[in-house]
Amino acid sequence: MADLVCVAFDHPETADKVLAALTSMKKEQLIDLADACVVVRPAEGEPQIKQMLPLTKMGALSGGSSGALWGAIVGLLFLNPLAGMAIGAGVGAASGALAGSLSDYGINDDFIKDVGGSIPPNSSALFLLIRKVTGDKVIERLKAEGFSGRVLKTSLSNEQEAALKKAIGEASAAA
Repeated sequence: MADLVCVAFDHPETADKVLAALTSMKKEQLIDLADACVVVRPAEGEPQIKQMLPLTKMGALSGGSSGALWGAIVGLLFLNPLAGMAIGAGVGAASGALAGSLSDYGINDDFIKDVGGSIPPNSSALFLLIRKVTGDKVIERLKAEGFSGRVLKTSLSNEQEAALKKAIGEASAAA
Protein backbone atom coordinates (compact mmCIF):
# COMPACT_ATOMS: atom_id res chain seq x y z
CA MET A 1 0.00 0.00 0.00
CA ALA A 2 1.24 3.48 -0.85
CA ASP A 3 1.08 6.63 1.26
CA LEU A 4 0.00 10.00 -0.08
CA VAL A 5 1.89 13.12 1.00
CA CYS A 6 1.21 16.64 -0.25
CA VAL A 7 3.64 19.42 0.67
CA ALA A 8 3.37 23.11 -0.26
CA PHE A 9 6.32 25.41 -0.90
CA ASP A 10 6.64 29.20 -0.91
CA HIS A 11 8.36 29.44 -4.31
CA PRO A 12 7.08 28.23 -7.69
CA GLU A 13 10.24 26.29 -8.58
CA THR A 14 10.82 24.52 -5.24
CA ALA A 15 8.46 21.57 -5.84
CA ASP A 16 10.30 20.71 -9.07
CA LYS A 17 13.66 20.87 -7.27
CA VAL A 18 12.43 18.62 -4.44
CA LEU A 19 11.05 16.11 -6.95
CA ALA A 20 14.41 16.09 -8.75
CA ALA A 21 16.17 15.44 -5.42
CA LEU A 22 13.74 12.63 -4.60
CA THR A 23 14.24 11.11 -8.04
CA SER A 24 17.98 10.98 -7.45
CA MET A 25 17.31 9.34 -4.06
CA LYS A 26 15.15 6.80 -5.87
CA LYS A 27 18.27 5.61 -7.70
CA GLU A 28 19.84 4.93 -4.30
CA GLN A 29 16.75 2.95 -3.17
CA LEU A 30 15.94 5.46 -0.42
CA ILE A 31 12.45 6.11 -1.78
CA ASP A 32 10.10 4.29 -4.13
CA LEU A 33 7.54 6.59 -5.76
CA ALA A 34 4.41 5.13 -7.31
CA ASP A 35 3.42 8.54 -8.69
CA ALA A 36 4.26 12.20 -8.27
CA CYS A 37 2.77 15.46 -9.42
CA VAL A 38 3.91 19.08 -9.22
CA VAL A 39 1.41 21.93 -9.12
CA VAL A 40 2.74 25.42 -9.79
CA ARG A 41 0.50 28.38 -9.14
CA PRO A 42 1.82 31.45 -10.97
CA ALA A 43 1.28 34.98 -9.68
CA GLU A 44 -1.65 35.27 -12.10
CA GLY A 45 -3.72 32.59 -13.74
CA GLU A 46 -4.68 29.00 -13.16
CA PRO A 47 -2.47 26.39 -11.45
CA GLN A 48 -0.30 24.34 -13.81
CA ILE A 49 -0.19 20.58 -13.22
CA LYS A 50 2.83 18.47 -14.22
CA GLN A 51 2.30 14.72 -13.91
CA MET A 52 5.26 12.38 -13.43
CA LEU A 53 3.60 9.65 -15.51
CA PRO A 54 2.41 10.97 -18.92
CA LEU A 55 -0.33 8.36 -19.46
CA THR A 56 -1.32 9.57 -22.94
CA LYS A 57 2.24 9.22 -24.25
CA MET A 58 2.74 5.85 -22.55
CA GLY A 59 -0.55 4.57 -23.98
CA ALA A 60 0.33 5.74 -27.48
CA LEU A 61 3.74 4.05 -27.38
CA SER A 62 2.46 0.72 -26.09
CA GLY A 63 -0.60 0.81 -28.37
CA GLY A 64 1.53 1.68 -31.40
CA SER A 65 3.95 -1.17 -30.86
CA SER A 66 1.27 -3.78 -30.22
CA GLY A 67 -0.80 -2.41 -33.12
CA ALA A 68 2.19 -2.69 -35.46
CA LEU A 69 2.73 -6.30 -34.42
CA TRP A 70 -0.90 -7.29 -34.90
CA GLY A 71 -1.12 -5.27 -38.12
CA ALA A 72 1.89 -7.12 -39.54
CA ILE A 73 0.34 -10.48 -38.62
CA VAL A 74 -2.99 -9.56 -40.24
CA GLY A 75 -1.09 -8.06 -43.19
CA LEU A 76 0.63 -11.41 -43.74
CA LEU A 77 -2.77 -12.98 -44.27
CA PHE A 78 -3.47 -10.50 -47.07
CA LEU A 79 0.10 -10.68 -48.45
CA ASN A 80 0.92 -7.08 -47.49
CA PRO A 81 2.60 -7.06 -44.05
CA LEU A 82 4.10 -3.56 -44.39
CA ALA A 83 0.73 -1.92 -45.03
CA GLY A 84 -0.79 -3.95 -42.20
CA MET A 85 2.04 -2.88 -39.88
CA ALA A 86 1.63 0.81 -40.75
CA ILE A 87 -2.15 0.77 -40.37
CA GLY A 88 -1.94 -1.32 -37.18
CA ALA A 89 0.63 1.05 -35.67
CA GLY A 90 -1.54 4.07 -36.40
CA VAL A 91 -4.73 2.53 -35.04
CA GLY A 92 -2.88 1.10 -32.02
CA ALA A 93 -1.22 4.42 -31.19
CA ALA A 94 -4.51 6.30 -31.44
CA SER A 95 -6.41 3.81 -29.29
CA GLY A 96 -3.52 3.61 -26.79
CA ALA A 97 -3.38 7.41 -26.48
CA LEU A 98 -7.13 7.54 -25.93
CA ALA A 99 -6.98 4.79 -23.30
CA GLY A 100 -4.06 6.54 -21.58
CA SER A 101 -5.85 9.87 -21.45
CA LEU A 102 -8.97 8.27 -19.99
CA SER A 103 -7.20 6.20 -17.34
CA ASP A 104 -6.45 7.65 -13.92
CA TYR A 105 -3.47 5.88 -12.42
CA GLY A 106 -1.93 6.99 -9.16
CA ILE A 107 -3.02 10.22 -7.54
CA ASN A 108 -6.59 11.26 -8.30
CA ASP A 109 -6.64 14.21 -10.71
CA ASP A 110 -9.65 15.87 -9.03
CA PHE A 111 -7.85 15.75 -5.69
CA ILE A 112 -4.76 17.35 -7.27
CA LYS A 113 -6.86 20.13 -8.79
CA ASP A 114 -8.75 20.81 -5.53
CA VAL A 115 -5.69 20.96 -3.30
CA GLY A 116 -3.53 22.65 -5.96
CA GLY A 117 -6.14 25.38 -6.34
CA SER A 118 -5.92 26.13 -2.63
CA ILE A 119 -2.22 27.06 -2.59
CA PRO A 120 -1.44 30.78 -2.69
CA PRO A 121 -0.30 32.50 -5.90
CA ASN A 122 3.43 32.37 -6.70
CA SER A 123 3.94 29.04 -4.89
CA SER A 124 4.01 25.32 -5.64
CA ALA A 125 2.95 21.98 -4.21
CA LEU A 126 4.32 18.47 -4.53
CA PHE A 127 2.06 15.42 -4.43
CA LEU A 128 3.80 12.11 -3.75
CA LEU A 129 2.43 8.58 -3.74
CA ILE A 130 5.13 6.72 -1.84
CA ARG A 131 5.40 2.93 -1.86
CA LYS A 132 8.45 2.69 0.38
CA VAL A 133 10.74 5.21 2.03
CA THR A 134 13.71 5.37 4.38
CA GLY A 135 12.24 8.43 6.06
CA ASP A 136 15.09 9.58 8.27
CA LYS A 137 17.64 9.59 5.44
CA VAL A 138 15.31 11.28 2.96
CA ILE A 139 14.32 14.02 5.43
CA GLU A 140 17.97 14.62 6.35
CA ARG A 141 18.96 14.96 2.70
CA LEU A 142 16.13 17.39 1.99
CA LYS A 143 17.06 19.44 5.08
CA ALA A 144 20.72 19.50 3.99
CA GLU A 145 19.67 20.86 0.61
CA GLY A 146 17.70 23.61 2.35
CA PHE A 147 14.18 22.61 1.30
CA SER A 148 11.36 23.60 3.60
CA GLY A 149 7.61 23.51 3.20
CA ARG A 150 4.37 22.75 4.97
CA VAL A 151 2.34 19.56 4.93
CA LEU A 152 -1.09 20.04 3.33
CA LYS A 153 -2.52 16.51 3.26
CA THR A 154 -1.34 12.98 3.99
CA SER A 155 -2.70 9.48 4.31
CA LEU A 156 -0.18 8.78 7.07
CA SER A 157 -1.15 7.87 10.61
CA ASN A 158 -1.46 10.78 13.05
CA GLU A 159 1.86 9.86 14.63
CA GLN A 160 3.69 9.68 11.30
CA GLU A 161 2.11 12.91 10.10
CA ALA A 162 3.15 14.71 13.31
CA ALA A 163 6.74 13.46 12.87
CA LEU A 164 6.76 14.65 9.24
CA LYS A 165 5.38 18.07 10.19
CA LYS A 166 7.99 18.36 12.95
CA ALA A 167 10.82 17.43 10.56
CA ILE A 168 9.62 19.89 7.93
CA GLY A 169 9.06 22.55 10.59
CA GLU A 170 12.65 22.14 11.79
CA ALA A 171 13.86 22.56 8.22
CA SER A 172 11.75 25.71 7.86
CA ALA A 173 13.14 27.13 11.09
CA ALA A 174 16.71 26.41 9.97
CA ALA A 175 16.10 28.13 6.63
